[in-house]
Amino acid sequence: MLQAGLIHPASPGCYHYLPPTVRAMEKLVRVVDEEMQAVAGQKLNMPCLSSAELWRASGRWDGMGPELFRLADRHGKDYCLGPTHEEAVTELVAAQSNLSYKQLPLRLYQVTRKFRDEPKPRFGLLRSREFYMKDMYTFDTSKEAAQHTYNLVCDAYCSLFDRLGLPYVKVQAATGSIGGTVSHEFQLPADIGEDRLVLCPARHFAANMETLNGEQTSCPTCGEKLTQTKGIEVGHTFYLGTKYSSVSNAVFYSPENKPQLAEMGCYGLGITRILAASIEVLSTEDSIRWPSLIAPYQLCFIPPKRGSKEEEEEEGATLLERVYNDLTEALPHLAGDSVLDDRTQLTIGKRLKDANKLGYPYVVIAGKRVSEDPPVFEVWNQNAGEVLFLTKEGVIELLSKVQVP
Repeated sequence: MLQAGLIHPASPGCYHYLPPTVRAMEKLVRVVDEEMQAVAGQKLNMPCLSSAELWRASGRWDGMGPELFRLADRHGKDYCLGPTHEEAVTELVAAQSNLSYKQLPLRLYQVTRKFRDEPKPRFGLLRSREFYMKDMYTFDTSKEAAQHTYNLVCDAYCSLFDRLGLPYVKVQAATGSIGGTVSHEFQLPADIGEDRLVLCPARHFAANMETLNGEQTSCPTCGEKLTQTKGIEVGHTFYLGTKYSSVSNAVFYSPENKPQLAEMGCYGLGITRILAASIEVLSTEDSIRWPSLIAPYQLCFIPPKRGSKEEEEEEGATLLERVYNDLTEALPHLAGDSVLDDRTQLTIGKRLKDANKLGYPYVVIAGKRVSEDPPVFEVWNQNAGEVLFLTKEGVIELLSKVQVP
């Protein structure tokens, strides 16, 4: 990502996200919004600054240790920069007096910057001190209802990773500093991963090593020998019970009009981590590959080199412009997702190499065959790893399948 100019280091564990990365991130957030709203999620936005009183009440002001960025305001009041928002959201729900069981389940989420004072930030956006996370918090009337919500949100995460075409595994996980009784992680297997996973070859069982006692070597369901792999954690889900609602007294009124503590769950997706991890697992040695749904731009047009036969005699640039005009008329959603590489002082080969580096899913070139009748364009379908020779109509047909969130 550094080499391709997608991010630029600011200080240890903090990065500038440059324009292509912001485009990819905004697309990813749109896809996440679709999945969260499909499970009745409502989007809100909570402050990054969180009062120490809330964190002291839950026991996490001390429990989180040095990972919490702490600061004091001019009046000497203590705050932290939120790494997560269980305390804040529970306080918010507790402040809604007379919440009725009819108003639950409540599924609230946000996509905001989070802060963690990592001792050793590394691997770019995979382990940084400031990052974007989608965090959802759910409030239900009973354990059974909370379990139903838990399964729904886990399914939404599966649907998201399927749509992105990422090879994820859902594994049993430890609850750590968040707490609760049930927890799963969504992991992308990768050599660079920091988590050690064990998997059943027949997919009956998957767990993070930290949850197992050392003896377990075979699948509890089918008895097959478990295989080990490393993974990058991109999502984490927790069933919390009343751990936080009991601290803030987040109650609702039952049908008998009795106050009852809400049963909670929380669900995190590392937005910037998904971007970096997907590039990590999809890319080749010399070219970036994005999940095609969230590539910063879907296509790049490369006109002929200035002074070449294709430019002077065959008007390759004009023909390419015609393709673009017809394409955007037929598929208007691609108008803002196309780049013209007009550095015509460079050869087509050099510009194609740059296009590979940045990871456009499609590259359309006005090469030698634009002289044919009708003109034929060279189209690189990067994610499929194939080169096609198509007329203008063929190009439009190929690109009609492209989705832009």
